[in-house]
Order: sequence, then structure tokens, then C-alpha cells
Amino acid sequence: MFECVFISSGSLSFELTNKHAYHAPAPYDVYLDDKKVICGHTLNVFSLFGLKPGTTYEISVGEHKRTVQTDWVKATLDVRQFNTFGDGIHDDTAALQAAILACPKQGLIKIPKGTFLTGPLFLKSEITLDLDKDAIILGKTDRDAYPILPAQIHHRDGHLFELSSFEGVPAPTYASLFTGIGVHHIKIIGEGIIEENAHNSDWWVDHKTMRKAWRPKGMFFSHCSHIGLHGITVRNTPSWNIHPYFSTHIDLIDVKLQSPKDSPNTDGFNPESSSHIRVIGVDFSVGDDCIAIKSGKFDMGMVYRTPTSDMLVRNCHMAYGHGAVVLGSEMSGGVKNLTVTQCLFEHTDRGLRIKTRRGRGESGIIDGITFENIVMNHVLTPLVINMYYDCDHDGKTEYVWSREALPVDSRTPYLGTFTFKNMVCDNVHVAAGYFDGLPEQPIEKIRLENIVFSYALVPTSGKPAMMTHAEPMVGQGLIFKHVGAVELDRITINPPHGQPIVTEGVKHLTKQSDD
Repeated sequence: MFECVFISSGSLSFELTNKHAYHAPAPYDVYLDDKKVICGHTLNVFSLFGLKPGTTYEISVGEHKRTVQTDWVKATLDVRQFNTFGDGIHDDTAALQAAILACPKQGLIKIPKGTFLTGPLFLKSEITLDLDKDAIILGKTDRDAYPILPAQIHHRDGHLFELSSFEGVPAPTYASLFTGIGVHHIKIIGEGIIEENAHNSDWWVDHKTMRKAWRPKGMFFSHCSHIGLHGITVRNTPSWNIHPYFSTHIDLIDVKLQSPKDSPNTDGFNPESSSHIRVIGVDFSVGDDCIAIKSGKFDMGMVYRTPTSDMLVRNCHMAYGHGAVVLGSEMSGGVKNLTVTQCLFEHTDRGLRIKTRRGRGESGIIDGITFENIVMNHVLTPLVINMYYDCDHDGKTEYVWSREALPVDSRTPYLGTFTFKNMVCDNVHVAAGYFDGLPEQPIEKIRLENIVFSYALVPTSGKPAMMTHAEPMVGQGLIFKHVGAVELDRITINPPHGQPIVTEGVKHLTKQSDD
């Protein structure tokens, strides 16, 4: 069986219905109106491009069939009509922006074969951009070609419009190559490439210093809704690849996000104070966390109390990032109702990672989190929950690293219930799992069910979590500190160098059918 997960005017995406992680149980062929269009596909998600708008198609996989109609469009525009060069040398910014502005609602903009050199493009509502498989959107390398977005816009009635931020704080940023502000119902589709070109610019040089403004993201959506990205490749971004900010109904389907492993802060997908998000069939290989779910630092979290919520991550591949799926550390508005399932993690430092600390605030609530049907290989520490995260100067203070029970107040975050189940973690290096709560505010509950941990033949030593005074480990088991309840059911650890299970300050520990 398979189901349709994305529809646009020129593309469709489908997903096999099984419980396998990322890869299909067997290769399969795909037929479009009885014509074989994909042969021997091996992944759970497949997509079709170059389709006609408003057209009904029959898709077949084996004996199973689906009939789907692509979106109708009011008009189709080709950017060549607007005097683009498409040679990668001449500036196409004005022509591309003119095509976007001229496109009527429910219109389609075709970007054909060619390399289109451009600065930031500002999107408008109810349009679709379709990138041909041989189309490249090429970012300019001169930062003066990038407008600056102010952090906030002050309305006459006194309230603020939070326009732009950087790492959880309102801040001026350079506009992104694709920028949406208060727009809705936009789709960017196709097999083309959005080449941000940061490796040929100075965006990655002295990256911790703000020069007029902070670095742009690859794609930035501020206060937007119903944004769908399908099929495209985004690579070599100045900072985060894709950043929805106070936005809703975001789809990231069968997309590739690519930046070098050593590129600074090139997180893949970072929704911030956003909701109703689907990430399906995405292939990540980036220089920081593959997915980092955020909701601002203390001031933003306490003022707006807007969590990132109702998010699904399924059938994704994550490689070479610092963490595969990460919550925090800028999580002061909270994270709620997250499911991560059927994913493959390879060669990341950590797999499923929650990071917070004292000072993130009482609205920093993480709860309702489920991770299941996941395969990891050569992930240094597969499972981490860290309430002592020490990044930035304020994370290295005694207030953060103290192991004393401090007063619970408005600065104290809360971690609720976490469920990890049906996982295979091969070639573990540092530790199978490391869970470290606050003595004054323990992690509420952790349940591990049907998980197998196996260790690398020559494991690498490292710190399981980023915290002050942490000691390196190698080949350790499951470590729980300051957790209200730990439930272990059918856990296999083959074999750690130390104790399989270590507890400190755990109020209730139950084990069933463990090996």
C-alpha cells in the first residue's frame, strides 16, 4: 500500500505504508498511467515531477493503485519572459523578482534549465515556483547584495511585529535567498538546485561576529502559513538551511539539504515557535544539527509562550550532523506533540537529543515526545537528554552547571514524558543513552521499549552531552540522573564497557524482559 503525501500543480509525492526505517523492504517499480517511470526504487518515499496542472493521473505500485489530480493553476509564467539571462554570470535578481510579483494568485512560475544568479527573492502568497531538474538558483557572494531585515517592526499602537531573529533572539539578519514575510499558500517544487554559494563567499568566515547583521538562512519564512517545499535541493547555506519563524502548516517533502560537515551552524531544518509541520522523506547532510526544533530564548519564550508543536518527522535520512533530531536549546516557548518515526541516522554525534538548561524559563516545557521505529549506525551517543547545556557564555556559569538543588522559579524549564521504542542502534561509541535532569526539576518520565544497542569494535571516546565539567566516556550503557520514572522494557545492550544501567536520583525504575 502507498498514500499520497503531497500534491502540487507539477508534482506528486507518495509514501509506502509500512514500519521500515527510510528504506523500503524490497525494490519496487512505479507506473504513471501504465508507463513505468521509476524502476527498482528502494526508499519508502517516491516523487513524480514534470506533471501537467489540473490533470488526473493513475499511479501504480505492484497491485496497488491511486488516482490523484494535480493542482489547477490560473496562469503559467516562464521566467525567460522577464528577460532572465540564466548564464550564472549576469544578475537575474530583478527579472526573477518581477516574475514573482507579476504572477497572479494560483499561478505557476516555471524556472527552466539554466543558472540564475540572484540576490534574495521575496515571495508572495498563492503562487508555485517549479524548478526544472537542470535549473540552478545561484546566490550572489557579495553580502551588500542582501537587504537587511530588522529584528522588529514597531506598530503605532505600540505592539511589535517580530520580523527576524538569530539563534533565539530578535536580531537583524540579512534576507535569505528565498524570503517569505506574512505570506501563505506557497509551493516551491521541482528537481532543481538552490545553490546558496556560501562556500564561495565570506559567510562562513568569522561567523560568530555580526557584521551589520547576522548571516542569512537558506530559506526564511516569518509569520507564514501553508508553505510546501517538494523535491528541491538546498545546499551550501550561509547559516540554517530552512527556518520557519512563528509560522504554521509547513511541509518539507522529499527534499535534500546539503552542506559540508565542517560548515558553521548550517542546521538543516529549524522550525521556531511554529506548528503543524510535516517532514517526510528528507535527506539531510549538514554541518550542524539536521533538525533543531526551537522556540526562542528566555525573553521571547516568556513573552509569547508559543511552542513549536504538532510536528511529524517520518522516513528521513540524517547523516554527519551534530545531532539528528534535536530539541533546543533555544526552547523557552516549549516543544509539544512531536513524533519522529521510521528514520535512519548515520554518523551523527548524537541521535535523538534534547538540550536545555536553567535560565530557559518556566514556559520552556517539552512534553508529549515520541521516537519510534528508528535505525542508527555509528551514532556516537544515540539518546541524550541534557538539562545542563553549556553553549554560549551564559551557559558556562555556576548557575547552569551547579549540581545542587536550586530553587524552582520562573527561570526553570520542565521536561515531561519521553517515549523511545522499536530501535536498532549499531556501532555505538560513547554511550547508549545519557539522561541528565535537574535535582530540583527532574525529567518527569522516560520509557525505553524494544531497543537494541550494539557497540563499535573500536569505539571512539567522547562526551555524551555538551555540559561544563563533563568527562569523556567510551562504550558506556544507559545513564539516568534525576528522572522521576524510568521504564525499561526489552532492552538489549551488547555489551558495554561499564555497567549496562547506571542510575542516580531516579525515583522509580521498572524493568521488564530486559536482556
